[in-house]
Amino acid sequence: MPYAVGDVVAERTVHLTRESLVRYAGASGDFNPIHYRDDVAAAVGLPGVLAHGMLTMGIASSVVVAALEPGARLLDYGVRFTKPVVVDPEHGADVHVLATVGAVDDTAARIDLKVTSGETTVLVKAQLRVAL
Repeated sequence: MPYAVGDVVAERTVHLTRESLVRYAGASGDFNPIHYRDDVAAAVGLPGVLAHGMLTMGIASSVVVAALEPGARLLDYGVRFTKPVVVDPEHGADVHVLATVGAVDDTAARIDLKVTSGETTVLVKAQLRVAL
């Protein structure tokens, strides 16, 4: 796939529910109660039950991976966590990912991810490099 700076590689919104968090906890082994109990989240000063950071990071990368051609190679992936994704008990939360080409050189394309929940940016410096 030819890449040009500014091209949109992928865009998707993923809806999370409390059930999503319980399923992820089972798959990852991360049973920290801030990810499923309102009382524990409140007791430690959080605004509500939070999605797992690695779940948010995985959602973001999966949007790009799904858009790549078969056999594409990811060279690296990194993010900085800025704000948590708060998952409402009734309405859940949406995580929106916009992936655009940020740079291209002879060997790789850097894909920059804008990851938000509502109006809040939840990941910054979220970047993947894909081998050309």
